[in-house]
Amino acid sequence: MAATEHCWDCLIIGGGPAGLTAATYLCRFHRSCLVVDAGESRARWIPESNNCPGFPDGIRGPRLLQRLHQHAGSYGVTLEKGLVDRVSVDGGEFVVCAGARSWRARTVILASGIKDQLPPYAWVEQAIAQRALRLCAVCDAYEATDLRIGVYGRLDKLISHARFLRTFSAQVLLLPTDAGDEQDRQAAAAAGLPILPPGELEFDGRRIAHRARAGARTVLDAVYACLGSNTAAELVTAIGARVSEAGEIEVDRYQMTAVDGVYAIGDIVSGLNQIAVAFGHAAVAACHLHAGLPRTERDLIQPA
Repeated sequence: MAATEHCWDCLIIGGGPAGLTAATYLCRFHRSCLVVDAGESRARWIPESNNCPGFPDGIRGPRLLQRLHQHAGSYGVTLEKGLVDRVSVDGGEFVVCAGARSWRARTVILASGIKDQLPPYAWVEQAIAQRALRLCAVCDAYEATDLRIGVYGRLDKLISHARFLRTFSAQVLLLPTDAGDEQDRQAAAAAGLPILPPGELEFDGRRIAHRARAGARTVLDAVYACLGSNTAAELVTAIGARVSEAGEIEVDRYQMTAVDGVYAIGDIVSGLNQIAVAFGHAAVAACHLHAGLPRTERDLIQPA
């Protein structure tokens, strides 16, 4: 299906904290802005954030997203539900497609975030809601201060994460999904990080326990999953954007990719996956993008 003739000043892919903040800024600059959102923001998993600036009593992720939607909507941001599957260039404009639908835009902001790889258990979503399974130590490890914490994933990926968690508790245990190698085991021992034997995770509706194949059971107050993540970076690498060895999209100081007019913000760019960082990325990108667009109608009006 051909793209519609209307051309937006900016099309934002992703309606999480980064995308909605950028949309709010752009509409306040009197720029036409469309957000295409698949409804899978990582923020929806947050049972309660206590390090989001401005919410000293904490805020649930779904409630934060609701407030950001309300804020953007109050300035006329247009939101479309859809999963973007292609971005292309046509005659100096960008064409963004989500299945059979397509839109034209002068600029694009990719704010699609990351999708965490989660442990292979049916109870995962319930465990996240109960704060037994966690995804971001920077966000919520303070609330696990002095508790027994498990770190789950490949052994070579666990050690640095576990060292950081020792900031909050002396009781940090490694729950590797593989045997690792001798160098990793020595590094864990040197850091004072016990390695539990191979086993499975169980969830009783409140806490997660590790059950070793030999039968020993260890109850944990919180488990951090370190299994990696997937991104939609290919949407913009297909038109010339570049990614780092870590898989993050490379951007300049204004959050613009190697493709003029294409920006990337939020978790898909930064290794520090924080709401506050996403807000900052959005502000920088929106201001730079606005300055590079043609003058607005009001700017063209000659004073009387």
